[in-house]
Amino acid sequence: MATDADEAPLLADEPLRPGSCSRELELREFRDRYVFRSLDGGGAFAVARADGSLHPLSPGHAQEAAAGSDCKVSKIYGVAGMIRLLAGSYVLVITSRKDAGSYGASTVYHANSMKFLCCNEAIKHLTSEEKRDEAYFMSLLRIAETTCGLYYSYDRDLTLNLQRASKLAAGRVHKPLWKQADPRFVWNRNLLEELIETKLDEFITPLIQGSFQTEQFTLKDRLVRITLFSRRCNRRLGTRMWRRGANLEGATANFVETEQLVEYEGLTSSFIQVRGSIPLLWEQIVDLSYKPRPSIIEHEEMTKVVERHFHDLSQRYGDTMVIDLTDKQGDEGNLSNAFAAEMQNFPDIRYVHFDFHHICGGGNFDNLQVLYDEIEEAIQKQGYFLMNSKGEILLDQSGVVRSNCIDCLDRTNVTQSFLARKSLDSQLQRMGALSSAESISQSDIINDKFKKCKCGLSMVMS
Repeated sequence: MATDADEAPLLADEPLRPGSCSRELELREFRDRYVFRSLDGGGAFAVARADGSLHPLSPGHAQEAAAGSDCKVSKIYGVAGMIRLLAGSYVLVITSRKDAGSYGASTVYHANSMKFLCCNEAIKHLTSEEKRDEAYFMSLLRIAETTCGLYYSYDRDLTLNLQRASKLAAGRVHKPLWKQADPRFVWNRNLLEELIETKLDEFITPLIQGSFQTEQFTLKDRLVRITLFSRRCNRRLGTRMWRRGANLEGATANFVETEQLVEYEGLTSSFIQVRGSIPLLWEQIVDLSYKPRPSIIEHEEMTKVVERHFHDLSQRYGDTMVIDLTDKQGDEGNLSNAFAAEMQNFPDIRYVHFDFHHICGGGNFDNLQVLYDEIEEAIQKQGYFLMNSKGEILLDQSGVVRSNCIDCLDRTNVTQSFLARKSLDSQLQRMGALSSAESISQSDIINDKFKKCKCGLSMVMS
């Protein structure tokens, strides 16, 4: 993959395409202001260092605001947002990036490093207690600067999977990226409000947290490219154990949509799976024990919470099949039994329990075939999305598999990978890259590339 140093320089007068945002910006840091100037779109704005007020600049005013030699000049690769604290505002900018691959015809970048620019001169007027609070809040911003797994594109909305994007009106691509985006998957959504209010559309860079991996190999002397893109939902964020289950609106912790794209001979397919914490009201209080005990929160809205969660899934993905990978014994068993009992209230949603540790213990992951044999007919009925080089839709995915364990990590990763490999075989057979009797598992080289691509899932942490 290319880094910034490998990229060809952009022409300063190259116009932005409709719906794109600025790829490179010049940042000038004066004592009283920051000036941001697009190197490819021509727009500019200033931020006052005293109070963080935003000022869009016309071309003439941009030259005037950027005049002077008493400033530090640097190049940045995007504005990720702005937040107001007690003493003023802080602007988050992308200071380095890496070419992570492509999604369709658009380059996807990984935000390698970010930093907050301070506009907090009012800190000198704060009380001692307010200064302590501000220092604490700033320490949280430093943590946000180091957030891993952030991806973005300058000219394509990455929040929508291929099937959803293909069904929307063609004119939407001319809207600013933030208007095109599904807000569930915009990591910096709450940081964009002031930029949106000031109509700085060409500077607004939506970021997606998750994983982006791409691999390619040859079949029948033709190139096959596999792309894995996992998008983490922002509705119930939090770290593992500290954030569990669902909220009253039905949004669950560690909800991730994973899309597997396959490209071969002008055909492109997309296979979607989702994961998320068990959609009950439950918690796992962190204590000194190695594995804190999960506990269910008794609440009169419990069934409504489950209903809201699956209604949302059905609206977005169609028929939903639930695969619960938790243990059937112990504390996990209590939670699993409660989940199974709630699912009895929803006969239209298929619920399958598979005790992963019991059946696949000792690394016997091939035993997942037992699960697949049970759900194969439903998986094939849900299918996958397929389109040709003209953009014509040949097949639709009519439903989704929702997998969970306790953390939605290891057991879920292995299970989703197994199902994805089965789907990949079907897709390549349909495309003509494999015969009906062939599988990628028959080639060690191809199978290893597939596993390497799937390793990126482990980066999507709760």
